[in-house]
Amino acid sequence: MGGWRLDELGRRGLLVAVLVGGPALATPAPEGGVEAGASGSAASVDALSGGVVDGVEPVDSGPPEGSEPLEPTPSLTEGALAQALPPRIQPGDSPDAAPPTPTTSAAPTLEPAKTAAEQKKKKKKKPGAQQEDSIGEDATALDDTPDEEIQTVRVFGRVYAQASADQREKYARTLSINSARVGVATSLPNLEAEVSADLADANMLKDAFVRLSDDNKRFRLYGGQFKAPFLQRRLEGAWSLPIQGRGLVEDYLGDVHELGGRRLGLMGEVRLKGLWDLRVSAGAFQGSRDELGVRTKEDLAGRITVRPLKKMLTLGVSTYVAEALDRARRHAMAADAELKFGAFHVTGEVVTGRLPVGPFTAQLLLASWTLPVTTEWALQPVVGAEGLQLRGEVEGRGHSLLGGLNLLLGSRFRGQFQVERALRPGDEAPGLEYSLQLATRF
Repeated sequence: MGGWRLDELGRRGLLVAVLVGGPALATPAPEGGVEAGASGSAASVDALSGGVVDGVEPVDSGPPEGSEPLEPTPSLTEGALAQALPPRIQPGDSPDAAPPTPTTSAAPTLEPAKTAAEQKKKKKKKPGAQQEDSIGEDATALDDTPDEEIQTVRVFGRVYAQASADQREKYARTLSINSARVGVATSLPNLEAEVSADLADANMLKDAFVRLSDDNKRFRLYGGQFKAPFLQRRLEGAWSLPIQGRGLVEDYLGDVHELGGRRLGLMGEVRLKGLWDLRVSAGAFQGSRDELGVRTKEDLAGRITVRPLKKMLTLGVSTYVAEALDRARRHAMAADAELKFGAFHVTGEVVTGRLPVGPFTAQLLLASWTLPVTTEWALQPVVGAEGLQLRGEVEGRGHSLLGGLNLLLGSRFRGQFQVERALRPGDEAPGLEYSLQLATRF
């Protein structure tokens, strides 16, 4: 008794055909009674057995004579069988020579839709001075940044390593870590906060404050420890300054006589962008300690700035009154201007006031020019001059001339070489100082 001679592939093909493609195998019955039924039965047998019945192949298996061959039309069943069954490998073929599996649909594969953020090309930051990451270093750092670009939580830091040789110390070489700042900040719709510390400073805590604002950021309220609004040189972020340190005048007024700087306090701020970007800041701050170590009464500070030429020109005035509710022996007023014209950046400031040693005046000038070398590297020559005059019972003069060259890599690294000739208060004669600083931030 004859039977179907099926190998393993035949049995698998039969199973797939019955379960998956059974309905598609049914062909329309041809017209014409019993013969049509017989031919339909034979067609179904041929479809399952591959044209072999009881070991005998049909005699007339080709198309009618004189007819043109028809193009084979792939069906769903053939596609399903092609995917379910592995390709037959002829003897002598390598395993890698199997033909590709045909697809069952001509529909293109849809890729996941890209988000608007992915489609938007990121702007490359040009080498040079970039905006500060810390609002403690620069209170205006995030003012004009779109909300979607501000991270809710930011971790930032910087490291400054310096080597110097001073003529007044017979060019003894000094190596130091000027700054090792780390901090964390958060920005919410109406609330911002920041805490930072400098591991290389004896007073580690630098900024610790909260800042409240309305929806349009026109009114702000600061509370905690932050910079008092006095002296443009002090308020500018350390990374934005093209020089090492902040200069002779700021060191003398801020470090020696404690006018301005970071203090505990409460401050209000108003910003009106429609009026030349007018910004008014005023606050009360904790007083410093006197010669006996006693905390003095509160200090008052304020600053007003305008931008008549948008971001190109900024004009400002500021004042600081120490022990404002008592003797007010220390006070000062300053006027400043900042000009940014392409790669050229210049700042100037004049200060006048009174110290315990008598009246004083001071002048500051700083200019830099950023010259791109490649898309990431740039050179930045810088020159500066400062003057300080003490008038009264104690008379004295100080001055500083400096020049330097900075090598910038993007906005995260820079090498600075600087030469300064300065006569500081207490020096008998001016002296030269050479310094090299490597700085990076993250």
